[in-house]
Amino acid sequence: MNTASRKIPKLPGFHVVGIVTSLPESHGETALNGRCVDNNTPVILCDGPRVSIFAAASIGTATFAIRLGALAIVLASASAAAGQTTRELRWAGDPEGGAPFVQADPARPDEVEGFDVDIAALLARGLNRIPRFIPITFTSLDQSIERGDADLGLSGIEDTPARRAALAVTIPYYEFREVLSVRDADRSRFRTLADLRGRNVGTLGGTIAYEILLRAEREHGIHAVSYDDDVHPYSDLLLGRLDAVLLDDVLAERRRRATPGFTVQPATVAVGHYVGALAARNAPLRDAIDEVLRTAMRDGSLERIFRKWEVWDDDQPRLYARLLAGVEVPPVIGLDEAIGVPAMSRWEAARQYIPSLLRASVVTLVLSCLAMGLAVGLGVLIATGRVYGSRPVRLALAGYVELVRGTPVLLQLFVLYYGIAAVIRLPAFAAALLGLALNYAAYESEIYRAALEAVSVGQLEAARTLGFSERQILRLVRGPQAFRLALAPMTNDFVALLKDSSLVSVLTVVELTKQTQIFATNLGSWVIPGILCAALYLAMSLPLAACARRLELRWKTAPA
Repeated sequence: MNTASRKIPKLPGFHVVGIVTSLPESHGETALNGRCVDNNTPVILCDGPRVSIFAAASIGTATFAIRLGALAIVLASASAAAGQTTRELRWAGDPEGGAPFVQADPARPDEVEGFDVDIAALLARGLNRIPRFIPITFTSLDQSIERGDADLGLSGIEDTPARRAALAVTIPYYEFREVLSVRDADRSRFRTLADLRGRNVGTLGGTIAYEILLRAEREHGIHAVSYDDDVHPYSDLLLGRLDAVLLDDVLAERRRRATPGFTVQPATVAVGHYVGALAARNAPLRDAIDEVLRTAMRDGSLERIFRKWEVWDDDQPRLYARLLAGVEVPPVIGLDEAIGVPAMSRWEAARQYIPSLLRASVVTLVLSCLAMGLAVGLGVLIATGRVYGSRPVRLALAGYVELVRGTPVLLQLFVLYYGIAAVIRLPAFAAALLGLALNYAAYESEIYRAALEAVSVGQLEAARTLGFSERQILRLVRGPQAFRLALAPMTNDFVALLKDSSLVSVLTVVELTKQTQIFATNLGSWVIPGILCAALYLAMSLPLAACARRLELRWKTAPA
């Protein structure tokens, strides 16, 4: 076969690797890769991303270009179809959890890094899929996986009996120890949980460590403090708000390297394992993932990942040996009782949690009443100052109102509790009370200012004509009428405050919504906890609304 060069129009997205320019004319066709091809037909061979384009010499350049364009359209359509059928491994994690699990890449903030990120990529390769990360809050991972938001959850997810009962969990890929951290000055005093009677011990909510602390409350008289992240427990430990922190050794050692000043006690409280979580209906995918994990244990892929993130230790080879030998690994080692509530029905579990929900409801109600009372008092003062004050006073109060209304209440709570901790260390409840009161005072002041200005000018002039002072006018004429006008929106704000009190859980205050979240995490479902939580909120808000309506009706029908 003689060959000569022929220029082919450039085709974006395709790689031309060869051209057939001369074919035996006596036969009218030739054998190309075992197939008979007509001399007048261009041939395109695909080899992965490379596309070989062949053109018979008997085809003119114009005809070849036309046919090549038609084939390009066909190939583009086939490529698009192939892209659509490429399967993804959608995996979920919480980027706020931080390294070494999942965190935003400092060099590329729109991407994530961590050993769970590397494990997700390893699993995707083993399954011939493309990994796609879906950010989901840690406390919502189980529920999101069950409803199908992602195929797999990986974010330092702990293996528990409750999780095994509700989801399809993978074999463990990492073994960790629950360890106690104390300030350096207390390393000889606080060695175990039994040494911490009457002390505050913090941990991450919805974890094995939190269940251990709840048990220690009953057995050793400690006070368990729940956090939404694994950073603030250690900062509060150094600030003196906590006396100890119970968390995974992976988290404790990482935080100790970044923030010196505390000691990780060598004693192990319990042993747990990290697993991947899938919906119960995805058991076949879970089995495939287990095989990929076993292969990675044999060939050292997992070890390389954990060494990269400096978390490999002598516990992992022993764990892998048991798993590869087919030995069953229990979820938690070192505890006499099972963690979670898998052995009982959901209604039985609900009956056990009802007392905790009721206590949390009392916290919510007391906090809301105190915050609203303080907000009303401050709101009245701000409204009065904006109506009767001098220009500098009115400008200052207006600036406060706009600042508070223009920033999120969650940010204000963080500033009060964590931001000014170096100057003033407010207790969690006091910071929550002050934060809600200051926030709602701004909104209440606008209601009262509008109500004050709604009183007719004629009444105010008549009072002045009768010799009333401005203070008397406010107390006897303007104030009572303004209060009647403000009652309805003020009641609405109180109901809103009841619900907004759920935000104070970020300050470790365990109110109704936080306790419900803990209940739902341990139960593996939001249905029963959500119903109970809604019923308790209604029980608190409906009587208030009814009382406000009766007052409005009574004042409306009162004789002039």
